Amino acid sequence: MQTADILSDLIAFPTVSADPNRALIDYCAEFLISCGAVVEVIPDATGGKANLYATIGPQDRPGVLLSGHTDVVPVEGQAWTVPPFAMTKTDGKLFGRGTADMKGFVASVLRTASQAGKADLATPLHIALSYDEEIGCVGVRSMIDMLAAAPLRPRFCIVGEPTLMAVATGHKGKTGLKATFVGREGHSALAPMALNAIHLAADMIGAIRTIQARIVATYPKDPDYDVPYTTLHVGRINGGVALNIVPNHCTFAFEIRNLAQDDPQALLQELALAAEEILAPVRPDFPEAAIKIEVTNTYPPLDTARDAEVVSFVKSLTGANGTNKVAFGTEGGLFDQRLGVPTVICGPGSMAQGHKPDEFISLDQLAQCDTMLDALLDRLRTGI
Repeated sequence: MQTADILSDLIAFPTVSADPNRALIDYCAEFLISCGAVVEVIPDATGGKANLYATIGPQDRPGVLLSGHTDVVPVEGQAWTVPPFAMTKTDGKLFGRGTADMKGFVASVLRTASQAGKADLATPLHIALSYDEEIGCVGVRSMIDMLAAAPLRPRFCIVGEPTLMAVATGHKGKTGLKATFVGREGHSALAPMALNAIHLAADMIGAIRTIQARIVATYPKDPDYDVPYTTLHVGRINGGVALNIVPNHCTFAFEIRNLAQDDPQALLQELALAAEEILAPVRPDFPEAAIKIEVTNTYPPLDTARDAEVVSFVKSLTGANGTNKVAFGTEGGLFDQRLGVPTVICGPGSMAQGHKPDEFISLDQLAQCDTMLDALLDRLRTGI
């Protein structure tokens, strides 16, 4: 099968993160087994979602890992002009949810697997397909645990997120957080006699913005990023019942996206101190007042050295001269930091098309990915 044909099959599975991906994983498992791969499916507790890990070639030595996620973001509320879960080909582009992020890469990997199964590989090809990447690299962790306990780990990892086939060496880490505020309810006509939890939240948001301003002014920068510094961002806030009730409860969700050289734990300590400063003046009159900050999700940054062996190896496959870093997060940091597997990001398409209506990937980008993986297969035949 050609890559575009496989991609058409993959797009037809509506693997939004909130829904099961097992049907797609079963499709991939059957495909890879037919290629001679040794396949392990790692289900979640429900059995409706799963990771897949496969190896083609010798089992007694480390190989090159191609990593991709199988989930996609929702399409609700977006003005699609083509069916999101049926691939449409127009003007050299393939449209459909996940074409760019990142089923195009997965399709190219499966095509390569079909060729690898017919080859006598000196170095194995490993394939990792995960679930729930879009909600914080959640699903891959059980596969990481499995590989951590295995006697052999991959030598290199290529995460195929869309980079327009450039070799990316880094991304920021992310810490997802929830802040909860407890005040005291009251009638809005007597508002000063109550403690408004939304006001506490607003004060905390002010503290977050102050920390952000200090980061911009004083912290080291990394010019390889579009935004060259660590960022803090409040994305959602909930509080209040009615206009004439002073709210006693409020929450907001926020995040830290940190450069590799910045420690998110240090920022969490600053936030805890800011919370205490907000509460100190009101505690004498409102002893129940509270601010709780909890981590909801986290993944580490990727910061592969430009002169690392994996960088020169993948550049030799693509013909690239330079490197860059990407604004979005990936599972690459987990493979690198949890397993010690040198990792880069390189895949077809552009994230500028991802998460949008009428998402697409160009046939030219798919062809470039196929060419890179063909070059990889040549190297695996002779051994690396």
